[in-house]
Amino acid sequence: MLQQTLLALSDPTRREILKMLRQGSKTAGEINERFDISPPAISRHLAVLREAELIEARREGKFIYYELISYPLEDLDSWIREFLREND
Repeated sequence: MLQQTLLALSDPTRREILKMLRQGSKTAGEINERFDISPPAISRHLAVLREAELIEARREGKFIYYELISYPLEDLDSWIREFLREND
């Protein structure tokens, strides 16, 4: 799981999407408005984030809302803190 998280975070567009979702859920259209890339490219970024379990999708009517899942980031934070303690 850590490897998927790191892979997902390696892209600046995906990191920016996560920042957006910290403010609350957004539709793909709302996310796409922020970037100068195609909707299919945003969909691929969202898929990578979902595969890494960093976001989840929730359907409401005809819209799909994406929301941040924080526990993988907390796991990464714990791993980094442990790693840094071992090297002190």
